[in-house]
Amino acid sequence: MLSRIAEALFWIGRYVERADGTARILDVHLQLLLEDPWADEESVCRTVLSVMGMPDAAGGNPRRGDALRALATDRTRAISVAHSLSSARENARRAREVISQDLWEVLNTTNARLPLRVDFERSHSFFQWVRERAALTYGVAETSMSRDEAWYFFVLGRALEAADMTARLLVSAARTDGGGAINWMTLLRSCDAYDAHLRVHRSMPTATSATEFLLVDRHFPRSVLSSVIRAEESLQRIGQSSPLLPPDAVGRAIGRLRSDLEYRPVADLVLVLESSMHHVQESVSTISNAVQDQYFPSIAAPVWTEETL
Repeated sequence: MLSRIAEALFWIGRYVERADGTARILDVHLQLLLEDPWADEESVCRTVLSVMGMPDAAGGNPRRGDALRALATDRTRAISVAHSLSSARENARRAREVISQDLWEVLNTTNARLPLRVDFERSHSFFQWVRERAALTYGVAETSMSRDEAWYFFVLGRALEAADMTARLLVSAARTDGGGAINWMTLLRSCDAYDAHLRVHRSMPTATSATEFLLVDRHFPRSVLSSVIRAEESLQRIGQSSPLLPPDAVGRAIGRLRSDLEYRPVADLVLVLESSMHHVQESVSTISNAVQDQYFPSIAAPVWTEETL
């Protein structure tokens, strides 16, 4: 497979998952402002902007409108929903020869229907729409793509981004946790994890149970560990079909992260949750850079020199 096609599919997976994850994180924090009368709007907005890597996006006194603009509709910010979905569509255009017509139409239509602004009163409906379009994208890809290298690069990108986004969600929840169950219940619902959590723990969510579930539950697809395992399996499939490109550097980086999540006591991870999740984000960045270097090398343009006589 051409490296430019593989790279485009990798980033389609990442960008769609990024839009989905950003919508979920922002929805959790805006719902918190509605559910908790004691929540400080400025503090909550500063937290979500900081977690998403934009602590100075709205100056020193961010409000909910500032967070919405920066993370939902501002196409100039790489983490925003609008930028992610438009970038997914652009990468689909580059890989048009290997993706199905249905997948192209889903991504193209989603980009075309993105609003220029979102009011706070309609933000939940917008986030729900983003989640539905992401689910539709995954469903169409699932049923229309052959299980070849293209598919596994798509899954690899999606899995890495899912691990990063769940880590960010846990950091944001840890920073805004008021000690009650409402915050963690809302967080689990934003990940479609509330019912699954109830089946596993058979009790209302607590900070410890919700964190453990989203961090190391092997059976829930949005948990950090499950996402890392899925990324590792995809990489192994790519390595099998490309024996000349053994995934040594990438495989080692993913293996280290998986081992740390699997074998380190959960209590230790929860005790230093924020630093543990920063480690996950740094590891995902390292893995992504290793994938870039190994499978999508940038070729320098030739520099012509005068012939010497």
